[in-house]
Amino acid sequence: MRIAFFVNSIEGEAPYYTTTWLALAALARGHEVCYVTPGDFVLRPDDSLLIRATTLKGTKPKKPETLLTALKGEQAKISTLDLHEVQVLFLRNDPSEDADTRPWAVYVGTNFGRLAAARGVLVVNDPDGLSLAQNKLYFQEFPEIIRPTSLISRSIEEIRSFIEDHPGGAILKPLQGSGGKNVFKINSKDDLNQIFEVASGGGYLIAQNYIPDAVAGDIRLFLLNGRPLERDGVYAAFRRVPAEGDVRSNMHVSGTPEAATVTPEILEIAERLRPKLIEDGMFLVGLDIVGDKVLEANVFTPGGLPEIAALHGVDFSEDIMIALENKVRIQELYRGAIPNRTLAVL
Repeated sequence: MRIAFFVNSIEGEAPYYTTTWLALAALARGHEVCYVTPGDFVLRPDDSLLIRATTLKGTKPKKPETLLTALKGEQAKISTLDLHEVQVLFLRNDPSEDADTRPWAVYVGTNFGRLAAARGVLVVNDPDGLSLAQNKLYFQEFPEIIRPTSLISRSIEEIRSFIEDHPGGAILKPLQGSGGKNVFKINSKDDLNQIFEVASGGGYLIAQNYIPDAVAGDIRLFLLNGRPLERDGVYAAFRRVPAEGDVRSNMHVSGTPEAATVTPEILEIAERLRPKLIEDGMFLVGLDIVGDKVLEANVFTPGGLPEIAALHGVDFSEDIMIALENKVRIQELYRGAIPNRTLAVL
């Protein structure tokens, strides 16, 4: 089968990205791979949907660095493909990266993903589900028992009052954002003014009560088809430990990976999120868990598979490819009768 990976930009892809490892796993299993970016869709007057895809000329790299060198170099080839020639469109872009500099690109994946799904292409995660998750308001739809106490507002007075009500401190971050950008821990309302000015430049803010267990980092747990991803008793999970003095545990900012123990309590948290993730067609999800709370559910670009492989010797990219292969077989068997949102999590 041919898998198209939709990313923000090919130039911005890195060897340690989970997307890169997924592409390598697809190649290793005999599939064709191409990359698509926000400017690469074409909808013609005859209603045919095409992509200007970056493919590799006759090579199947086995290492992340080799793959990206080929994609960014002379071995890359731009081919115009009808979407009927693609079996899977894997949406792996981060909309928040484009919000400031390319606002037109923010909704390209979900909008054209819908058109692709209507034409019989398997699209994961489901674009209709992803359209509900364009910012952290989506997180508020999960059960209250597994969420930190939160306030969403652009009012400095409301946020100041929230901080007063939480003497243990609060975390302040943009409602639209990812990757640890403009995330602050505030210990008292006296610290708020300057931080508010910086953090609120992008719109609404979300304030959450600080969880003391976060000093040890969070646990990133992957869910596949709504359930914890696991092979032979090893879970696709690891602890992201922040640098000393930093509240952010994001890997590309300051975090370091460590092995994590997936407890029955963590599995129970995942089970409580499962119904909503299934309803929304969320094929691959990364949960960030501290104590008995989920801090975030990453449904666009959950990362960490290379770190898990290094810690546990298990490359879960292959499991994800096998799951996609099964879905494509089901789609062919039922001749497109199963809706994409349902198929995405079967």
